[in-house]
Amino acid sequence: MDKLSVVKIGGNVIEDATALESFLTDFSHMTGLKILVHGGGKKATAMAHQLNVPVKIVDGRRITDALNLDIITMLYGGKINKSMVAQLQSIDCNALGISGADGNAIQAVKRPVKKIDYGFVGDIVAVNGSFFGHLLAEGLTPVCCAITHDKKGQLLNTNADTIAATIAKTMSAYFEVSLWYCFEKQGVLENIENEDSVIKVITPKKYKKLKAANSIHSGMIPKIDNCFDALNAGVNVVKIGAAKMITGNENHTTIKINDE
Repeated sequence: MDKLSVVKIGGNVIEDATALESFLTDFSHMTGLKILVHGGGKKATAMAHQLNVPVKIVDGRRITDALNLDIITMLYGGKINKSMVAQLQSIDCNALGISGADGNAIQAVKRPVKKIDYGFVGDIVAVNGSFFGHLLAEGLTPVCCAITHDKKGQLLNTNADTIAATIAKTMSAYFEVSLWYCFEKQGVLENIENEDSVIKVITPKKYKKLKAANSIHSGMIPKIDNCFDALNAGVNVVKIGAAKMITGNENHTTIKINDE
């Protein structure tokens, strides 16, 4: 079975042109087949403020009204995505930028209103594995932004971590998949104030203890939940760490489903 790397880039790396250029160079040199997933929330927030569009975030989740969806679509599907594709093309990585609507790549449903109305936020219902398989077979590297669609003409803002995990799960039927979550930290930190407190391995038992001690909280919880979900669905390897980990840098966090 061929190997496939699904790499999600986020955090401050997207904000820093030099760091992003370095990451994309490293990504282009990864051996084997690969898919890149990105968000761009901080840029979307900055643009919304420039345009005097209110931004509301509840428990780390963005409320996506129509105006914010327009901004996200312009940035994620346009400037950020196409700039990354252009940079990858400049270093001989034949990338193709897509949203979930392109080729019906990622279909979602608008999140139902319960306690909170998240607006135009999508929960994934299907990833088109054969579409991604065809792109990879043609020697293309898909670059996916964090936008899905509902097959009824509506674009939806969708969490990029979840997109990466769901693509990885779907493609594990065809490939031996590794899932990489890259951001500006060296890994999951036991003490957020100490950059050297990287937790090397997180198992379900360890995860439970870390949450009980409040060492892991907020946005890191859904990220690690996605990791366990991916492993349980057949993904081979899941790692969280700085962008350099894709070059073999050992200082990162590995998520494992066995407590041994």
